[in-house]
Amino acid sequence: ELQVREEHKRISELPFDSNRKLMSTLNDIHGKRLMITKGAMDVILNRSTNITNENEVRAITSADKEEIEKTNQLLSEDGLRVLAFAYKEFNGNHLELSDETSLTFIGLMAMMDPPRPESKEAVAKCKKAGIHTVMITGDHIVTASAIAKEIGILDENSTSIEGYKIESMNDDELRELVPRVAVYARVSPEHKIRIVRAWQELGHSVAMTGDGVNDAPALKQADIGVAMGITGTEVSKDAASMILTDDNFATIVKAISNGRSIYDNIKNAVKFLLSGNTAGILAVLYASFVNLPAPFAPVHLLFINLLTDSLPAIAIGIEAPKDLVMNEKPRDIKEPLITKPFAIEILIQGLLIAVVSMVGFYSGLQTSVLTAMTMAFAVLCLSRLVHGFNCRTKEPLTLKILFSNRFSWIAFLGGFLMLAAVLTWAPLKELFEIADLTKAQYLNILGLSILPLLCIQITRRIRK
Repeated sequence: ELQVREEHKRISELPFDSNRKLMSTLNDIHGKRLMITKGAMDVILNRSTNITNENEVRAITSADKEEIEKTNQLLSEDGLRVLAFAYKEFNGNHLELSDETSLTFIGLMAMMDPPRPESKEAVAKCKKAGIHTVMITGDHIVTASAIAKEIGILDENSTSIEGYKIESMNDDELRELVPRVAVYARVSPEHKIRIVRAWQELGHSVAMTGDGVNDAPALKQADIGVAMGITGTEVSKDAASMILTDDNFATIVKAISNGRSIYDNIKNAVKFLLSGNTAGILAVLYASFVNLPAPFAPVHLLFINLLTDSLPAIAIGIEAPKDLVMNEKPRDIKEPLITKPFAIEILIQGLLIAVVSMVGFYSGLQTSVLTAMTMAFAVLCLSRLVHGFNCRTKEPLTLKILFSNRFSWIAFLGGFLMLAAVLTWAPLKELFEIADLTKAQYLNILGLSILPLLCIQITRRIRK
């Protein structure tokens, strides 16, 4: 390549432009100055007046054009990207855009640029996740459609369209069209912006990928612009919100999965903390209304807030991504963290824990107020530790889910051992105002603490 470049010096150049879909260079070839032009077949063909065939240059005919178009169609249907080549003898030293006319057609070159093996699986995951994947490309519509069908973007329920048709549409017509189109071919930067804006006006959040300078406006317009880290230009990277370091579409799907999992973990941790605190509040309110002694000492609540709350919440926050998260539809971007159904769920779970805590209190009250406070504290503390397993997922617990997060077990065992130390070790018993308990009372605490877990899991299995 270097030798050819040295032998045939490049004198001038017209860089590729997505609007005209051509690139031309002026080279010295065997003592002649030739403008070599490559680009889209249809554009080259429209600008060609001659054709070279077996060292003969003659006027191009309609039959020649039909044969070239037929060949291009066959190559494109196989998913090959086709470039056309032409030349023109030139006398000057500097090329102008107006020089790319009256060309002599040389031929076609087909290249295979197969999609990555993981692309088909990634597109399928997007469909399950309620994400509509669209291909926007400068390729020929036949080539783009063949590749889109191969990876699952284009199916019987969608269609493909060329950019020139978008130019004749107003914004209302385009908004009506975009839900049915999976492939846009031969598009310009202006078309890309209009497509992105049309989806946004329909109420969708739009992510746009791109690597070229011409993609920058659409990347800026999209809610999330995704630039390519390897092949992307600096302009596209500056315009993007996110940069893919491996230029792989499947990485976007993994990022969505991780993002959804992080959001779910935050919600689950909030559910754990608020449902537990709701239980404590409801128990205290109930005791006040019916004129009972306080069910908890201040030191009990301090122990729960500092130790029992923190460890399971941290474990829930680092829960590993689950496959089921990509079967859910996207949430509304305007949806608050705590919705009405979520708040009701927190209230019901908090009420369950409050009920078993007060049952423990009444059980201990038959012995003494101190015993009642001890049992209420122990039940509230242990039931919240057990409740941490409920809050790890919205699905019914299975053995696989139960043992998938070792940190959750570390948090539970750590909290359980600290509670056991407070209930049994004399120095801590005195500090935390703990009464002596019988074996029956310990079993009562254990049974009451597991009860909310059983109720919630049975309800989830019935609903499933």
